[in-house]
Amino acid sequence: MNQNSVEQMKYIEITQAGGPEVLKVVQGDRPEIKEDEVLIEVYATGINRPDILQRQGLYPMPKGVTQIPGLEVAGIISQIGSKVQKFKIGDKVCALTNGGGYAEYCAVPENQTLAIPKNLSLIEAAAIPETYFTVWANLFQIGQLKNHETVLIHGGASGIGSTAISLCHAMGIQSFSTVGSDDKVEKLASMSQVINYKTQDFEKEILERTNAQGVDVILDIIGASYFNQNLRLLKRDGRLVIIGFMGGRKVDGFDIQELMLKRATVTGSTMRGRTNAEKAEITEDLEQYVWPLIEADQCKPIIYKTFAFEDVAAAHQCLESSQHIGKVVLEVKTEFA
Repeated sequence: MNQNSVEQMKYIEITQAGGPEVLKVVQGDRPEIKEDEVLIEVYATGINRPDILQRQGLYPMPKGVTQIPGLEVAGIISQIGSKVQKFKIGDKVCALTNGGGYAEYCAVPENQTLAIPKNLSLIEAAAIPETYFTVWANLFQIGQLKNHETVLIHGGASGIGSTAISLCHAMGIQSFSTVGSDDKVEKLASMSQVINYKTQDFEKEILERTNAQGVDVILDIIGASYFNQNLRLLKRDGRLVIIGFMGGRKVDGFDIQELMLKRATVTGSTMRGRTNAEKAEITEDLEQYVWPLIEADQCKPIIYKTFAFEDVAAAHQCLESSQHIGKVVLEVKTEFA
């Protein structure tokens, strides 16, 4: 391999805002790393809803950040910055990126990088960072979910939802979840009390199953269309954590009195807007509290389907169809080639 090919890489470019067809494989320079970063030779990268929004022109990367999509990767470290202490060249890792995951190489801060649990493949490891970082930050840091409490997880078959269900199950936390088909109910029933929102009234079902008590925490990717039902389902001092707005951004008929009487907390967050220090704190928590559960086979990412690097448009179509249960992963390089 000549020097020129070593410095080049293939990556996915969003050629313009639009549908999956605007995603193209192109060639360009490998990223240069900073002193506190590692360069990962990417074997697999997860596909996530923010990637779709970015492709549609609705969720742009901040200024000064790579415009290459992709928020999580798994692979092998090929280069380390001068201040990196935790990792060495050749280590198998997964990482939450600041963008750039849809590429053969990705530069990532050391403090957003984790050693891959020994019982996971690189494909499985690529399905961890974005969803596990998001779930931990929102359910356990912001939502303050405790072991004796109950939680409602909307979009239970999504990458975020299935991660939340799996993690709560591993920690012995009772969860309810909503999905859109009976096969998804069946797939997740061993870990959660699952409700098909298309055939059942989830508000009524949960009130019946909790003796009209409701739940302590709600993790919601739907937004406006579920807001009033969510508020009615919260216990006193309950917490509603909104991390998506697939059902709209503006709420009609919001009853402020109900919020006050319940002393409820309504909040939301994005991962993209967090500082490196905040992401580093989540990394430490995952390593301390979640990695032992994964290594003990008490929770693992659910992989719905993998796609070849060149089939990125089909991978986006798959995620947008909402037929999946778990994660959709792009295989950048074959692990055992």
